[in-house]
Amino acid sequence: QVQLVESGGDSVQPGGSLRLSCSSSESVSSFYAMAWFRQAPGTQRELVASITSRGIINYGDSVTGRFTISRDNAKNTVYLQMNRLKPEDTAVYYCNAEYISGNLYWGQGTQVTVSS
Repeated sequence: QVQLVESGGDSVQPGGSLRLSCSSSESVSSFYAMAWFRQAPGTQRELVASITSRGIINYGDSVTGRFTISRDNAKNTVYLQMNRLKPEDTAVYYCNAEYISGNLYWGQGTQVTVSS
């Protein structure tokens, strides 16, 4: 069973920055892809950013140019650097990992609140 643990969520003011971490119990290089999703109250979970085992990266339209996803294979951790945060970025952020078989695992989420 893959365990994913997110950390780094906090309350920040608009324009601030945060770095989220997703620590995996399995080697991150073994996954087909890893991704960050977010869900605000009353909304559907949406893709924030993803990175494949080959390093192909995709971002959601609302975060392009402000967020950066990266992976540290040695630490079995995926990061989400979030800059120029906006109130609409407020959500619970989830990490997931997918094997090429299609098996999908989720972390428990970490809260990000952007407010003045």
